[in-house]
Amino acid sequence: MWENKTQSVPQRIVSLTQPHIRPIVRGKAGNPIDFGAKLSVSCVDNYVFLDKISWENFNESCHLKEQVEKYKETFGYYPESVHVDKIYRTRENRNWCKERGIRISGPKLGRPPKNVSEEEKKQAHSDECFRNAIEGKFGQAKRRFSLNLVMTKLPETSITSIAITFLVVNLSKLLRQFLSLFLSLFTNNRTGELIKPPFISFDYTLNNFYVLKLIDLSENSWSKVA
Repeated sequence: MWENKTQSVPQRIVSLTQPHIRPIVRGKAGNPIDFGAKLSVSCVDNYVFLDKISWENFNESCHLKEQVEKYKETFGYYPESVHVDKIYRTRENRNWCKERGIRISGPKLGRPPKNVSEEEKKQAHSDECFRNAIEGKFGQAKRRFSLNLVMTKLPETSITSIAITFLVVNLSKLLRQFLSLFLSLFTNNRTGELIKPPFISFDYTLNNFYVLKLIDLSENSWSKVA
């Protein structure tokens, strides 16, 4: 830096124990620079897909096409809509999605319109709520499954640890769905009511136990099934 009169050195070592680590400028308040792997993750029906992982900084918007094509390769068709962050809403990505009949979330490019209909406001709010699911998955992976506490040193073992973390996130979702289905089958004998929301309220479960005569509310005790 002294000889070349520069302010930075490409591929410089910032960690002796992990020489593959690179500083990634994020520009966030209180934490402008991150050290570690950068992930590109998609979420489909609350299941997480780890599309790209790199130790170098990269522009996420350049990988939207690749992620959508992976979706088609996995499910056999393009998604009806793509809910993305602002950085993905480039003109190129918008045109690419439009050619394939994919609706991309967010406002249109250019000056915002003066009058916005209630339907458009409702759609924008719904898209933003839908997109927040991926933020929740990152929070879940960090708080419950120690994604922010990867202790491995080698790049290969670190990538494996990160991939296993998201695998466990998906397994926990699958387990919740299985338990919900099991409780629905156990507490209700009508086929038309097997499809229920993932969260079963206490009152709903208690009423079904009472209908099946598993609980005698008058005696406040368990009764035998005839």
